[in-house]
Amino acid sequence: MPCGIWRNSDQKSFIRQSPGQPWAIATGRDGVLVGFHERRSSYVAVMDQCRVLPPAISALIKPLKTLIGAMSARDRLPQIEISVGDGQKVLVLRHLEPLSRDDEDRLRDFADAHGIVWHLQPKGPATVHLFHPPATPPLAYSLPEYDLTLRFSPTEFTQVNHGVNQLLVRRAMGLLQPQPGERIADMFCGLGNFTLPIARLGARVVGIEGSKELVERARSNAELNGLGERCEFGVANLFEATAESLAALGRFDKMLIDPPRDGAAELVKSLGNDGPRRIVYVSCKPSTLARDAAILIHEKGYVLKGAGIANMFPHTSHVESIALFERP
Repeated sequence: MPCGIWRNSDQKSFIRQSPGQPWAIATGRDGVLVGFHERRSSYVAVMDQCRVLPPAISALIKPLKTLIGAMSARDRLPQIEISVGDGQKVLVLRHLEPLSRDDEDRLRDFADAHGIVWHLQPKGPATVHLFHPPATPPLAYSLPEYDLTLRFSPTEFTQVNHGVNQLLVRRAMGLLQPQPGERIADMFCGLGNFTLPIARLGARVVGIEGSKELVERARSNAELNGLGERCEFGVANLFEATAESLAALGRFDKMLIDPPRDGAAELVKSLGNDGPRRIVYVSCKPSTLARDAAILIHEKGYVLKGAGIANMFPHTSHVESIALFERP
């Protein structure tokens, strides 16, 4: 991230884990800071721009400093989360006490001036709600190659780089090659980012995800796109997968695996002799992909047919990897 780092020893800052990468807000003797926390630190890095973010979002950093500095509750505003859909820019403001009417008016004026949508979060993630403008359509992103629209809430996980995500989905479908009549598993399916393209290409697909809320979102996205009859969804902790739990799902011709950074070791260990003949593995951490690839190759008899990376996070050390495995 090409931004200078500056510390203010008098910062008052707050940390909260969240599904996305929130901007932190800190106040101190030198004013308001809006930026990311330094690595393994509560200090906030000074930022006036961030080239990892979409330009329209990066351009909001300076105006946000002015806005927060003018609010009476500025010492009780720990963070802002960013969420971008097709044609919609959403900011989720975490506030630790009720906002005054004047502060609410400032937020409305900012939204109208900069073309953004405010959501407010007074407590935990479940309390996030639309604030202004009130008649805003749902957040969504599209996969135009597959004629798909996927809705999501500001705190639900999506791939942050929509353009690269479209390329990644296209590459995954090219490797998986879903066919009508096939039964395919989408493990760690999230809100249906890969599930729905598989279904659009004619296969029947079973999406499994640990989050009940994301499964409900995936199911509603399938219905929204007219794919409800080709999709089946279930909630399961795939980090605790066993041969028995996997067998209970039935036989699959193919499988797509898209786990979090911890990978899918227990899942791949649970594959039996009648496991899918083709597996496409999408990974956000190369080291756990390498570990799980070793299990697939040396313990399960798969052959690595190809692998590559997608630069999902420019200007950072993080990459998205994809690999194809087949049974001989």
